[in-house]
Amino acid sequence: MTTLLYTHPACAEHDTGPGHPERAARLRAVLQALEDPAFDALERREAPRAERAHIERVHPAAYVDAVLAAIPDSGTAHLDGDTVVSPGSGEAALRAAGAVVVAVDAVMAGEADNAFCAIRPPGHHAEPQRAMGFCLFSNAAIAAFHARAAHRAHRIAVVDFDVHHGNGTQAALWNEEDMMLLCTHQSPLYPGSGQPDERGAHGNIVNVTLPPGAGSNDFREAYRQTVIPRLRAFDPDFVVISAGFDAHYADPLAGLNFHEDDFAWATTEILHVAEHAARGRVVSTLEGGYDLDALAKSAAAHVDALMG
Repeated sequence: MTTLLYTHPACAEHDTGPGHPERAARLRAVLQALEDPAFDALERREAPRAERAHIERVHPAAYVDAVLAAIPDSGTAHLDGDTVVSPGSGEAALRAAGAVVVAVDAVMAGEADNAFCAIRPPGHHAEPQRAMGFCLFSNAAIAAFHARAAHRAHRIAVVDFDVHHGNGTQAALWNEEDMMLLCTHQSPLYPGSGQPDERGAHGNIVNVTLPPGAGSNDFREAYRQTVIPRLRAFDPDFVVISAGFDAHYADPLAGLNFHEDDFAWATTEILHVAEHAARGRVVSTLEGGYDLDALAKSAAAHVDALMG
């Protein structure tokens, strides 16, 4: 398979301040891991800025204005208790959203089978009118809406295996009959949403909760019993992956016990469905993962699976 890698140096200029878990070192760790000769076949591309129209498919213009106006000229500012911005955050967020947009364009044009966007800030907690959980713009949702608006995709699935529930993606997709979110996550855990009875306006939201301490067998069983059958039944013509790696046993912010090969296995299972239903068209975007070594190894395993 041909896999593209989208990133931009501006994503490392999003400074969240001392001691914040969502820090620039995360992105550097991922990119360093992808410098291994095993990834020589990756085609690396620079992420452009997203256009306002791309972001405003998910977020109202007033919200986009408010986020960009909150970017300080110096120091840091808080959008909520966890979500910090600095002078470089606006550019980083626009490049992150731009990465997923052009990744969708490239994959839909047949330039590659799939793509991985190594970006920050992450996106899956950003609700249409609320920044939260380290996230400013809902990157996975922006990718999904762009696939529909620009490429006439008829059924878009977002698969989220971050340890935290993708509440922002859920809010964006809730009323969209032609979009599905399939999300596995620890519960109870931040942000407190994502129970199985949260099904969306059209039964298009699939939440699978895992208790603290759950490990590889629990995760794989959730995929075999629920995620993959529902994904296959939805028969998507485009797939977006919210690739968070904080369900790793070494991650400090949660309590699941996954290993790197679990993320590779899940990626391969998603690809098998995409190959049948969507001509292999998948775009993956980086979400969480806060132990640098675990994040680097997990992201590398994920990208290796994308490469086939």
